[in-house]
Amino acid sequence: MSLSKEALQLIIDDALAAAGKQLDTHAPVALVPDGAKVVDLERFQNYRNRFRGTYSTHSLADFGAYVVERSVPAARGFIDQDAMSCTVLFNLGTPDNPGHADDRAVLRLKPSAAFAAVQAVCGQSLVQKSMSDWIEDWHQHLTATDENGAGMTIAKAIAAVRTITIKASSESDHAVSETRASRSAMDSIEASSKETLPAWLDFKVIPFEGLAEQVIRLRMSVITSGSQPVLKLRWLGEEAQREAIAQEFKQVLEDKVGESAKLVLGSFDSK
Repeated sequence: MSLSKEALQLIIDDALAAAGKQLDTHAPVALVPDGAKVVDLERFQNYRNRFRGTYSTHSLADFGAYVVERSVPAARGFIDQDAMSCTVLFNLGTPDNPGHADDRAVLRLKPSAAFAAVQAVCGQSLVQKSMSDWIEDWHQHLTATDENGAGMTIAKAIAAVRTITIKASSESDHAVSETRASRSAMDSIEASSKETLPAWLDFKVIPFEGLAEQVIRLRMSVITSGSQPVLKLRWLGEEAQREAIAQEFKQVLEDKVGESAKLVLGSFDSK
């Protein structure tokens, strides 16, 4: 007498259920019916098999305190300077005894409101009102300097931006002889203001919580190619200053974490 596939499966399931077959694993698991699936019994225990989870924060101080509190000998940290972030893995293990790498702390620095504002405005083409409004909104962070290096009040800088006028002039030369005639023309456009326009704006800002104050120098330029003046701000030495901020981030992290985790530059994929 032959048995059907369903009957054979039922016999196997009954045998496994009766034997209560357990597997030799670190976390207790057992074979159960329904196709002999492996079931993790951790959820039925009073406690988990091991500590795991991810702590995430924007606070550099709280991140450092947590890593120090959770200090373990094999903790490793990976710093991404471009993203201003750091991930510390407490159970990464070693090549000979690799860990699960699922007990971690993640820091992602959040730019301050002022730093986000200055990053957003740089390189943008703004009409007079938009530029004057931006200066007025962030006046507490700003100092203004004219083309000659003399300081000026923010109130005067705002007034100068609001009263820009465009002057256009043309000059034409004509020359005639018996055999030829020539003509040259030159158009010039000049932007001026009733007040002295600021040449530079110095923006004082703490870019991220826990880092030192930075002074970002912004060069103001007026574009006169359109029907109305357009203003732009350019961050002088942007790349070098961003690199300095990233280096400071690494140094502050090392000071906060100390010997609680070994920090390196880069990222790590635990897959």
